[in-house]
Amino acid sequence: MRVLVVGKGGREHALCWKLAQSPRVARVYAAPGNPGIAQVAECVPIRADLDPGPELERQIARLRDFALRERIDLTVVGPESALTGGLVDAFAAAGLPAFGPTAAAARLESDKAFAKELMARVGVPTARHRTFADSAAARRYVDEQGAPIVVKASGLAAGKGAIVCATVAEAHAAIGRIMDERVFGAAGATVVIEEFMRGEEASFFAVTDGSACVFLASAQDHKAVNDGDQGPNTGGMGAYAPAPVLTAELVAATEQRIVRPVLAEMRARGCPFTGVLYCGLMIDASGPRVVEFNCRFGDPEAQVVLPVLDADLAELLLAACTGRLAAVAVPPAARAAVCVVLASGGYPGAYAKGERIEGLEELAGWPQVVAFHAGTELRDGELVTAGGRVLGITAMAPTIAAAIDQAYAAVDRVRFAGMHFRRDIGHRALARLRASGGHHAG
Repeated sequence: MRVLVVGKGGREHALCWKLAQSPRVARVYAAPGNPGIAQVAECVPIRADLDPGPELERQIARLRDFALRERIDLTVVGPESALTGGLVDAFAAAGLPAFGPTAAAARLESDKAFAKELMARVGVPTARHRTFADSAAARRYVDEQGAPIVVKASGLAAGKGAIVCATVAEAHAAIGRIMDERVFGAAGATVVIEEFMRGEEASFFAVTDGSACVFLASAQDHKAVNDGDQGPNTGGMGAYAPAPVLTAELVAATEQRIVRPVLAEMRARGCPFTGVLYCGLMIDASGPRVVEFNCRFGDPEAQVVLPVLDADLAELLLAACTGRLAAVAVPPAARAAVCVVLASGGYPGAYAKGERIEGLEELAGWPQVVAFHAGTELRDGELVTAGGRVLGITAMAPTIAAAIDQAYAAVDRVRFAGMHFRRDIGHRALARLRASGGHHAG
């Protein structure tokens, strides 16, 4: 097989890394890729992680033409913008298998108001909510409901569009930033305001061909920029898998109460969902409730879910594209993985670029550690920072505790000016396992 991965971040590096291990894959391409991806794939200078519009359409057409010319057997789409921009639709029209939902099905992520309406219709457990296109009406609703409360941009906001507000004043300010100042652009034309759910968050991944499902390891992301889950939300400062909070019983409940009803409703609406349905969950005594849906692999969750996957990723994703997923089985994860994100100082606000990265060569002999590149580039032959999240250092081990130790031992070998990372990735897993006396992977 010849495989094309669309994207340039840590998630796409993890996808390329895993796909390259498949005995069925002869060649991996990445568009546009990054210096880390270039170690396992051939990079193609075409970008499709753009805002909707004519330029995105032009880049999708370029990718389609490349896939036809190079006889690509499978395309795997990383960024949500390419999915909502219709990449899968364009490839399907050309007879090219592409893993991911159509633009219509991707509304589960790109339009939170749509997703909330769908969940209400089929009885999927989620937070109480209201949707507003008028900021004054949104503020009045907040005044009625009180705080804490959550304000979300309905559209795509790179993982930063959900703002948890401890006070009514904070909620008013969040509405102003999203709807009036348009800090997230058109994504903030509509907001969803919902109750603050208490519990523990987890990420659940269902690979689906629209009907049959295969479930990957659960994971837990760490959104806040600082230790102790303090500070503003980011795209994710680290993750681990499997997540002990998602017990076998809760996995079964998520499948029955959430995944299957949503897939059935999408089929009934004439836009079956194929690809990976990423369910962001809140777990409390009542069971799992949906925080939000994403229509692609998580970032940095992919950097821990894929390393613990004991299956051929190329076969799995191609089966999802071709309606053959019912014949595929994925064994449960037999080990744990932990990813610590190394970010530029100042992220998620303003940050410097072009800082020299040192120490990665010291990790070359560590077989259970992978440095996934997220925001890096080569400048005059030197590896430098080029984004807010720069690297994801992932370690694999028999237990979460051992993976945490290994990940931080590796982190301590890497250096760049202003480097910031959390020292407590996996703290909830450790606390839960200590409380239960458990020592397994998760």
